[in-house]
Amino acid sequence: MIAVIDHGAGNLVSIAQGLRRTGAEISIVDNPSDMERADGVVLPGVGRTGAAMARLAATGLDDTLRAWDRPLLGICVGLQLFFDRSEEDDGPGLGLLRGTVRRLDAAPLLPHIGWNDVELGDDPIFAGVQDAVFYFVHSYAPEPADDETTIARSAYGRPFAAAVRDGRRVGVQFHPERSGRDGLRILANFVDEVRRAS
Repeated sequence: MIAVIDHGAGNLVSIAQGLRRTGAEISIVDNPSDMERADGVVLPGVGRTGAAMARLAATGLDDTLRAWDRPLLGICVGLQLFFDRSEEDDGPGLGLLRGTVRRLDAAPLLPHIGWNDVELGDDPIFAGVQDAVFYFVHSYAPEPADDETTIARSAYGRPFAAAVRDGRRVGVQFHPERSGRDGLRILANFVDEVRRAS
């Protein structure tokens, strides 16, 4: 079972539909006790990191996610929450990975909305991906302190980390649930990781 975190800023319907298409059992959760049966977690997000962190802290899900040792997928703002801080609200993230989320200052127009090429590294989350063009909606992107955690890159005004991994934690700046066949492939690969780990 995969828990999709509802922190008030997630594209929950599309993500749940995408995961169900891979054969996964889904539960939308908004408190720690609902995660007891979960084998994996998806931390989605649209909107602002500060609002998402405030909701996680209010429900106690922030500490639950910090202690989580099974597969975790962060999407867009969910990925940004992995890091120490965000310039967006000058506030803290979960601190799962060292680094700061920074504004795409060199971008021609913000937010960055639309399809963009992504240079993929050799990671199982990308197995079977064919075109490596994904859908983005963001104005900020993480700068990991450890560049070895970056497993994919893209560029919009400047290069940025499009995906990261640290063990069982993996995150993508783009929206796989809005990225057609290759996005669905990434969700399926995450579900496969959850099955292998459970």
